[in-house]
Amino acid sequence: MAKKKLSVHDFYKMKTEGQKITWLTSYDFPTAQFAEAAGMEMILVGDSLGMCVYGYDGTVPVTMDQCIVHCEAVRRAAPNTFIVGDMPFGSYQVSDEEAVTNAARFLKEGYVDAIKLEGGVRIVSRIRAIVDAGIVVIGHIGLTPQSSGQIGGHKAQGRTVDSAKLVIEDALAIEKAGAHMLLVEAVPPEVTEFISGKLSIPVLSIGAGAQCDGQLLIVSDLIGQFTAFTPKFVKQYANVAEVITNAMKGYVEDVKSGAFPEDKHCYHMIKGEEEGFKALLKSFA
Repeated sequence: MAKKKLSVHDFYKMKTEGQKITWLTSYDFPTAQFAEAAGMEMILVGDSLGMCVYGYDGTVPVTMDQCIVHCEAVRRAAPNTFIVGDMPFGSYQVSDEEAVTNAARFLKEGYVDAIKLEGGVRIVSRIRAIVDAGIVVIGHIGLTPQSSGQIGGHKAQGRTVDSAKLVIEDALAIEKAGAHMLLVEAVPPEVTEFISGKLSIPVLSIGAGAQCDGQLLIVSDLIGQFTAFTPKFVKQYANVAEVITNAMKGYVEDVKSGAFPEDKHCYHMIKGEEEGFKALLKSFA
């Protein structure tokens, strides 16, 4: 039986009923296929692909075209999963009109169900414009990697009273602007709990505690594929990097020693063709 694809209304119902929403990033066909098979309710094609796929130092260099290509691949792999496209840096900062144009590209070319964009009070006009265009919007506050340079790096937010006030004000402004869901990153669970209780829209956490409506993790962190660093909030469920490296080492050793390929890995001449083949070889002598 095919998995049922959920909608925004389903997520609202889950919030009301106290059911947790599961969300994971994916950037390619195989991992998206695995995510759907695992019963993941949402997939984010995140701009974190800049680091996890392309090896950039951060998310800023990621382009719209890169995001669209990865969204297409993920959609093909997970047709029955709610997919979110992550608007990259520079795709919505210039104007409301450009934000709507790029958000629409995610739907028309990337086949996503919603878009996510970073920022709070300062981007409410962008959110409102995209929502008015008929597009589902997910806000993102707290630690916002695209603007991490303004806060001195990837640092947790909301850990002082003044900082917590700003995070809460961002959350309220985003809901008022019409966003359908909200992602809170790297803030204290006390702040997240208040926001989740205050807002009527689903509030999801990445490194912001369990007192909300669901969780997001980066797939490369979850499976142990990204080795540059592991954030404090990550629970690693596998060590894929070790498995892959050991498999490749085994391949190198077998090729060097002659253990691979074996006869069972080869395609032999069709029975009855042997004599003709010998004659063919003589013709080249």
